[in-house]
Amino acid sequence: MTSAGSQFGSLLIDLWDDLQQPGMPWQVGVLACCLGIATLFSYFVQSRKVQAGATALQIGHRGFRRLAFPLAALVLVLLARPVLAQWHHVNLLSLAVPLLVSLAVIRLVFFVLRLSFSGPWLGGFERGFAALAWGVVALYITGLLPELIDLLEGIGFTVGKQKLNVWMILQGGATVLATLLVALWIGGAIETRLMSAAGLDSNVRVVFARLAKALLIVLAVLIGLPMVGIDLTTLSVFGGALGVGLGFGLQKIAANYISGFIILLDRSIRIGDLIAVGQDRGQVTRITTRYTVLKGQTGIDAIVPNEVLVGSVVLNESFTDTRVRINLPVQVAYGSDLERAMAIMVDAATSQTRVLVDPQAKAFVMAFADSGINLELGFWVNDPEEGTQQLRSDVNLAIWRGFQAAGIGIPFPQREVRIINGG
Repeated sequence: MTSAGSQFGSLLIDLWDDLQQPGMPWQVGVLACCLGIATLFSYFVQSRKVQAGATALQIGHRGFRRLAFPLAALVLVLLARPVLAQWHHVNLLSLAVPLLVSLAVIRLVFFVLRLSFSGPWLGGFERGFAALAWGVVALYITGLLPELIDLLEGIGFTVGKQKLNVWMILQGGATVLATLLVALWIGGAIETRLMSAAGLDSNVRVVFARLAKALLIVLAVLIGLPMVGIDLTTLSVFGGALGVGLGFGLQKIAANYISGFIILLDRSIRIGDLIAVGQDRGQVTRITTRYTVLKGQTGIDAIVPNEVLVGSVVLNESFTDTRVRINLPVQVAYGSDLERAMAIMVDAATSQTRVLVDPQAKAFVMAFADSGINLELGFWVNDPEEGTQQLRSDVNLAIWRGFQAAGIGIPFPQREVRIINGG
């Protein structure tokens, strides 16, 4: 590696000498032609369309579009360099090779990241990774990278029987990162295929997709570390510490993850269900391995830990049947025509389009209270996710209008005060 670094260090000196030679325009012209042809090839690739529905082909086409320019330019430069070397120096073309390779690697990494992840952190990570990659390329070209590697290899320590150094750890991190990117790419492809499988339940698809990603990540770590000479038995020290941490501080997190897989597998809660747990009620919009998101009627999202859903009583309004009964209590004054009042209440419910005809809306006499007679109206809807507040208001308003027209009074609490011997 030292000889390669010294070669690139001398390459810059030779390139400086070439700038003063009459043959330099040939190198510039050949490089410009290679870049121009690569640009045209990239435009051609981007103009091609892939048939709709072929997800794997679409993903492959998107990746090839990002890599078309650097790969085409790299191939053309590698082909032109030995031809031009018969008459002129090719130091400029030799310098372009590592730059094009670096550009292809950076674009490939960014494509895999955007395919596998999404979030506001991705842009900052991409900029940081690009700066690091170009920095390594600059050190390599200037010949300073071998000296830096020798310095990092000299900083060593021992973990158990394994001798490690800073450079080995950095190599291990880079190798694991590369294998992780490949694993995530494969995991994304598997997830896409599972999500498009019509014969599988949605929860089962999510479970299999997440298990596939988890297994691929573990496999990437098991493959990446031995590739740089790091013994996996060294991780047993950290595994013991991690086990202690899970036993004390992370037991809630572990319980939530296990509960998440239980929910996804037993299919007791699905996306779109309207559930209530504790004080939270809403429609299930997302189920992760750690928490479940409930979209309330007020627009507020409730993030409920999965452990709560497994260990508590959950009212699922759409588990076996989407029909829900709504009760409206109404009190009328003594002396009112109860049959007429109950008929008005039933008519007020059936006049609403959301109220089901079967089961029928019914009114009941519930109790004889202090101020009046308690009645109750019961009716059914099959779309509880649309909310019930507006429907309750419309039915109550129709009952009020019907009572007003029929002369049926709604009592209110009254107090009678008698003054004895007040004279």
